[in-house]
Amino acid sequence: MWILLTMMNNGSTQMATTMMSRNQVTVPRNVREFLSVGPGSSIEFELRPNGEVLMRAATAGRRPPRSRFARVRGCATVKVSTDEILALTRGA
Repeated sequence: MWILLTMMNNGSTQMATTMMSRNQVTVPRNVREFLSVGPGSSIEFELRPNGEVLMRAATAGRRPPRSRFARVRGCATVKVSTDEILALTRGA
């Protein structure tokens, strides 16, 4: 799946980032999530004659999209044992 990055102001949602001294940029979170990419992922760019740039996750080594459950797995802040959870749910 390609994402079109364009410099035209056509009323669409725009995202900006800053190029760092080593020619690196941070890809906005919603774009990373849409493409299912993260650290170490390969990204392809295609420059079109009209000045548009297409960006997509490279197909080699591409991770499958994370489910909404996988995104929150391990996010719990309260440490409760299984026995304590069972006691709470059973009303004991």
